[in-house]
Amino acid sequence: MPELPEVETTARLIQPHLVGRVVEAARVNWLRTLGGLSASRFERAVIGAQVRAVGRRAKWVVMELERDGEGAGALLVHLRMTGRLVVEPAESDPGPWARVALGLDGGRELRFLDVRKFGRMLFVEDPLAHFVELGPEPLGESFTAEWLSRELRARRRALKPLLLDQTFVAGLGNIYVDESLFAAGLHPLRRSDTVTPERARVLHAAIQRILAEAIEREGSSFDVFYRTPEGQPGAYQHLFQVYGRDGSACNVCGRVITKLVVGQRGTHVCTRCQPKPRAR
Repeated sequence: MPELPEVETTARLIQPHLVGRVVEAARVNWLRTLGGLSASRFERAVIGAQVRAVGRRAKWVVMELERDGEGAGALLVHLRMTGRLVVEPAESDPGPWARVALGLDGGRELRFLDVRKFGRMLFVEDPLAHFVELGPEPLGESFTAEWLSRELRARRRALKPLLLDQTFVAGLGNIYVDESLFAAGLHPLRRSDTVTPERARVLHAAIQRILAEAIEREGSSFDVFYRTPEGQPGAYQHLFQVYGRDGSACNVCGRVITKLVVGQRGTHVCTRCQPKPRAR
């Protein structure tokens, strides 16, 4: 499933093609993509609206709309497993996987392609209300090393499930949690309240560095599905230290990377670089 770097890449690449454009038409080919809204209500909400801004919150692409200079809700897109957003000439063949298409002034379409149909394109009147339960952005100003240390010690949870919890930190997923914990030398089963302030600072720096590097490389294409809006694969997968490398030697110490199941998620770890916590 695309995580923060992949969603950030998508938002950045479609933004120049969307801001200032007016939605002139809407075509819905798979109703469930709208998350329960009828096609007619969706069309009334978006047709005639202008795209004010394009950004990201957690794992959602956020497209703010306006009418006559006033806010008019937002389109929120979650790519899930196989979703892609592309902006293409309206006369081009959208292919078999276009679930929603928005016709824009200027002769182009914003298309939501989704092979497995798990993705969502929602219209909401108040995006802030939709995101009210999310935790801070790991690249945002409120996500400081001091905040992370304090909040880790305030909980008694295994590190990996806690970092995957979107109400704790928004946007992290399986790939970048595994990579960050390895970089910080922390075992995914280590209890959060045992992490010292010094080690929390190392983890904080690892999270921010790895996310920034992944964004710079336009995300990770670890399967055939993730491609940028321009059709290119990401490149961060070539820098993976543990994720998907079970059975291979650790690049730091040479021990074989192992795969565990933590919180029902496949988890990759070097047991030498990330010592298993002692039983309490």
